[in-house]
Amino acid sequence: MERDRERAMAEVAEIGGGGKVWKTQLAMAIVEIFVGGYQVITKVALNDGANQVVFCVVRDLLALSILSPLAYILERRVRPPITRGLLTVFFFLGLIGIFANQTLFLLGLRYTNPTYAAAIQPSIPVFSFILAVLMGTERVNLFKIEGQAKVGGTIVCVSGAILMVLFRGPVLTGYMESESAASIQIISMERPEPVGWFMSNFLGFGLDHWHLGVLCLIGNCLCMAAYLNIQALFHAKYPASLSVTAYSYFFASLLMVVTAVFVTNWPTDWILTPSEVFAILYAGIIASALNYGLGTWSNSILGPSLVALFNPIQLVVSTFLTRIFLGSPIYLGSILGGVLIFSGLYLVIWAFHRETKAAISSHVTPQTEPLIHKDPSLNKTPI
Repeated sequence: MERDRERAMAEVAEIGGGGKVWKTQLAMAIVEIFVGGYQVITKVALNDGANQVVFCVVRDLLALSILSPLAYILERRVRPPITRGLLTVFFFLGLIGIFANQTLFLLGLRYTNPTYAAAIQPSIPVFSFILAVLMGTERVNLFKIEGQAKVGGTIVCVSGAILMVLFRGPVLTGYMESESAASIQIISMERPEPVGWFMSNFLGFGLDHWHLGVLCLIGNCLCMAAYLNIQALFHAKYPASLSVTAYSYFFASLLMVVTAVFVTNWPTDWILTPSEVFAILYAGIIASALNYGLGTWSNSILGPSLVALFNPIQLVVSTFLTRIFLGSPIYLGSILGGVLIFSGLYLVIWAFHRETKAAISSHVTPQTEPLIHKDPSLNKTPI
């Protein structure tokens, strides 16, 4: 077992020294660019009156219809046989990484406002780092310059994302938006009633709608961080990454359909306008099938911490796309925050490749440890 593990680590290090690691990093950058576009397109569709649950149901079913045949054809030779334990893991990944992740974000966006929802998202890399340590899968090593650069780069990257949201500064291009600010204020003031008895029960504990929204957004970030960490652990036992995504989407779609039966009105909520159809097609094909597939594949190579660190890029992309398509101005804080985001990301990638180059000569790969060192005893414990 240990000999096979060392051989696999050496093989991945040799591959990482070539183009595979660069391809995964490029893939993650593309994923976040697509997510930035998804936020703008979805915002327009939801403003047109699209039902959020219906949006998720159709998007997930569309993504499942794409991922399932691709996974069946491309990974039929490497896919291990299905067992009850594997189905349990797939269900859990679909529950936290897709169903709960999407649902909590939409609820949080509904009860707060888009600005606050964007402010919470950069905490995903931090939660991913903390969960990796708490789960005992990795241990912190700050005695090398590479490790210090990774931790420092993470702090710089997250700080840049927070700066983009909390600090505006003067307008560099465009004009001050009066209507956009007013719309955000209306969204934040108009607190719709919680959906169903489950959310209503929290009001009995003294929580208002805003607090519920904040809790949902924090839960959304925790779910995404847990999804990345568990998925990275599971890849050692189930190397077919596309199949992992397809099975996860199957269970998530099932849960979403059941939810839609109880919280939507038939058939009025299911009538889609042309703009909503376009947004759902983009969300299902690009933001779901392609992005989750690339994300799962990159996570198996880069590890959850580095994959999560690409998340703040979507803030930069969303800012510029909003300027291009919706006419929103670009502030000084957006430029400064973007510089910090890419600077911190560069520090982490520099340290990552420095360790990978050293690992090729020694046949020890640190690439599964974007921020911290993995505990080798973990592989001796079955999932």
